[in-house]
Parts: sequence; C-alpha cells; structure tokens
Amino acid sequence: DFLCLSLVNGFTQLRYNLGDRTVILQTLQKVHANGNTWHSLNAGRVGNEGYLDLDGINVTRKASPGMKALDTHTDFFVGGVSSLNLVNPMAIENEPTGFTGCIREIVINNRELNLTVTDSKGGANIGDCDGTDCGYAVCKNNGTCQVENSGFSCSCPREWTGTMCEQSIYCSQNLCGSHALCIPQPSSLSYTCACTLGWTGKYCNNKIKFYIAKFVGNSYIKYIDSFYGKRDLQYSRLSLNFTTNQTEGLIAWMGKSEDEDNDFLAIGLANGTLKVVINLGERISVPLMHSKYFTCSDGRWHFITVVQNQTCIKVYLDEELILFEDIDPQRKYTALNYGGICYFGGFEIGRKVNIVTTGLFQKEFFGKIKDVVLFQDSKKIQLMKAEGYNIHDGNSGN
Repeated sequence: DFLCLSLVNGFTQLRYNLGDRTVILQTLQKVHANGNTWHSLNAGRVGNEGYLDLDGINVTRKASPGMKALDTHTDFFVGGVSSLNLVNPMAIENEPTGFTGCIREIVINNRELNLTVTDSKGGANIGDCDGTDCGYAVCKNNGTCQVENSGFSCSCPREWTGTMCEQSIYCSQNLCGSHALCIPQPSSLSYTCACTLGWTGKYCNNKIKFYIAKFVGNSYIKYIDSFYGKRDLQYSRLSLNFTTNQTEGLIAWMGKSEDEDNDFLAIGLANGTLKVVINLGERISVPLMHSKYFTCSDGRWHFITVVQNQTCIKVYLDEELILFEDIDPQRKYTALNYGGICYFGGFEIGRKVNIVTTGLFQKEFFGKIKDVVLFQDSKKIQLMKAEGYNIHDGNSGN
C-alpha cells in the first residue's frame, strides 16, 4: 500500500494503492515553476475515493468497489526518500527524483508537522527556504513579521502580545500560580486559571490529593497505560464508578483521539441514557444505547463495565448485563488499538468534545469518577498520577 504526491511534467499527481489497484489523479492546471509562487495543495482519500485540490481547483476520483484501508508501516517522507528502492514503481510516473523547491505547513489528518531540525526523525540536504529570521508562522495569532538587523519583530493584533504574539492581553498580568494555565476570557475582558492535577483554588495555589475525581467543566484526565505493550487488545475491558446529575457528557474515551480513523472505546451519557460506542477499525459501530426509561443522571453512584471480546461487546450497569451485541459478525477488525491512552471527562483544553467525537457526545463530563480498572488488572489506576486540569477532590464538598 502507498499514498504519494509528486510533480509530473509540471502537473501535480496523487497516486495511491490500498491493496488492489493504483488510483491516479492529476490536477487540471500546471504549477508555476518560477520559484516565487506559493501553491496550496490538498489531497487525500475517503475510503477508496480520492481527491486532489491545487489552489482551490478540485479533482476527485469516484470510488469503485474495493479495498478501503491504507496499511503502511514505513516512515513518512517529504521531498525525497532515504533510498529509492523504498518507492513502489507504481507510485510515480517517471524515475523517482527528489523535489527541488520549498515546502511549508504540512498538515496530516488535521495535525501540523513541525518541519524543524528537532521535530523530524531524519533527513538530508535541507536548508532554510525563507532566508530570513521571519520564516513561516514565526508570529502567532495572525501577527505580522518584520525583518530587523537583530533578527525580527512581530506586530500583533489587538488582543495579543509578547515577542511572538503568543500571549493574550487578558493573561499578561495574570496571577495564576506555577501549577496553572491562564485561560483568556475575552467576553469578560478577564481570565481564569486552569489548575494541573493535584492543585486547586482560584489561582491554583492549594495542594490537594484525591481518590475520587470531581469534574467541574473544562476538566479532563489523560492517563497513559504503561502496560499497553503487553495487553491482548482483542479482549479489552474498562470499569469505573461515576455519579452525575447532568444528562449529557463524555465519561471515558480509550483511544488516541487524533483523527477519525483511530480505534476507540467510549462511554458517556446522551439524554440521561448510557451510551457506549466502539470503533475497532474504519467502521464506527452503531452506538449502543441503554433503555431510555432508565436514567443515569440521578446523582447516585453507578458502576459500569464494558467488555470487548473481539467483536462482541458486553455492557454491565450496576452489575446487570444491559447490552450485548456483536458489532461485526464478519470479524474484519477484532482488536482495540487504543494506543495506551485513556481520557476521562473530556479532552485537552481547547479541544471540544462534540468536535473530537464528531458529534457522538455533546459536552464534557460534570460529576465524579472513581475506581477505574483497565483490563483484568488487580489494582485501580491512580488518577492522581496522570495528566489533567481542573480536577477537584471528590471526597470533599468543593
């Protein structure tokens, strides 16, 4: 399998093969090879249907039945390759040759790659393209860069300040402690402090311990499973206790949550009803919903366990089996490749639940979580030792 973007006789080409045949798309117009015109290129595929867009002019290739997954296990190369025999002969029209020119702002599945010496895995014969200290996107938040004798300076929009326009004016005089992030609140011309795990208070100066995690909105815990490499991912299990009086919220998400193709197991509430969603591959299962007559938004503690046995899913609520379904009798995908990452209550600050979950859940969790156990582990996970913000001690009244 491969996916390749190249220049061919002045045109841009996208070629990809998902295991059955090579699909070729070519732009309608040539690129300007004058060395000073930037072009915007968007390319990709949805299933086995490809698209290629050069400067806003789009070319698509209708999908015919066939393979839908891109299975690649090599590094991702930009501008050339370390060895020409890595290139599939079908990936390019002519003999492979390295790219000569400038490349910036590479975004893969909504994540920008930092094209720097330290962020890339390796490379050769790469220089600075801009030739000045300004470079690409040195000034953040739409700031304008000016070259000066001593380097550069940024001219910032009204609501931003700092040498690279990286700081909100509402946070420039903040009193948040060293265990906090300043979150600007433009609507009130002010700010709030988001406290790291183990700290609380208006300015995050009060140290706390907790065994019951209380989520108060804009809260999340991100836990890294140190045993991930030893897990049998065809037989996953997650159990926890929770309490809430809200009818909507994401309780737990096992998965990387970087793009829509990532495997995940999700637990949450929708209209006061328990909702479980599992994706073992490219196919998102129909959400498993418990009876609408039973509410979990009653302020009482509830114990939930979700068990994945290949494609068979069992959900227990308060030790009663409430859902049992085989989400794919064909057994195409049987492992939950969740990357060893578990989120509780929501995602990182600035990442909205309804966007990250593509509408599966509407908002972050308000309530309490305790007694989280992964797989058949004998010990509960220590939420205090994870990463997170805005978590209160659920034992106390705060």
